[in-house]
Amino acid sequence: MDTTRIALVTGGARGIGRATCLALAAQGAAVAVHYRSRADAAQAVVEQIRAAGGVAIPVQADLLDPAAGARLAEQVRAELGPVDILVNNAGEQGTAAVAELADAEWQRSLDLNLTAAFRLARACLPGMLARRWGRIINVSSQAAYTGSVRHAHYAAAKAGLLGFTFSLAKEVGPHNVTANVIVPGRIETDMLAEQLPARGAEWLRQTPLGRLGRPEEVAAAIAFLASEAASYITGAALHVGGGLVMG
Repeated sequence: MDTTRIALVTGGARGIGRATCLALAAQGAAVAVHYRSRADAAQAVVEQIRAAGGVAIPVQADLLDPAAGARLAEQVRAELGPVDILVNNAGEQGTAAVAELADAEWQRSLDLNLTAAFRLARACLPGMLARRWGRIINVSSQAAYTGSVRHAHYAAAKAGLLGFTFSLAKEVGPHNVTANVIVPGRIETDMLAEQLPARGAEWLRQTPLGRLGRPEEVAAAIAFLASEAASYITGAALHVGGGLVMG
């Protein structure tokens, strides 16, 4: 990057988020590593970035709190500068059949996987629009396209991210701000690990490339969309799933 950009990555302490923090830092960004409860993991990411000569800080927030988005954006502005690159990666899956799904579980999934992204985008956008530069990258899921048994609330929220991102791209494009969505397939993360023994073989059969993806492969796609090389890409859904979903 010709100019140091300020990046905020939610869920940055592990998995895809961790890999994204490292990739953006390697690209020259100063990175705010968001976490909810894993302070030690977030600090480890920060220290790894600093050891490589980069700039990073840990930032804590519970994204279920309606005020968290505005607070996070302000904390990053105060400590690093206004957010230029927002990566909405934090989320959780949850498991329940629709017939057994409580209203509170449904709402929690929407709040964390969809509404939190909206709140953070809303908080970061005024500065991006004023500076006429910004990147908003939302992390969805292949479940938004294929559906997922016992994860209807998660799939619905992740599908909502698609519509939100496409609409946002049309709104902010005239101000030189881009909005895109990443669609990971089966990636080797903690979220997937507990399901691997029962479903790993099935997932490999469904994936044309015949393997699980690595967090670093998703992070590389996110870093690309945050770069100047992607300045003419907006409103795109970039699939990083080994061919699990095509189109």
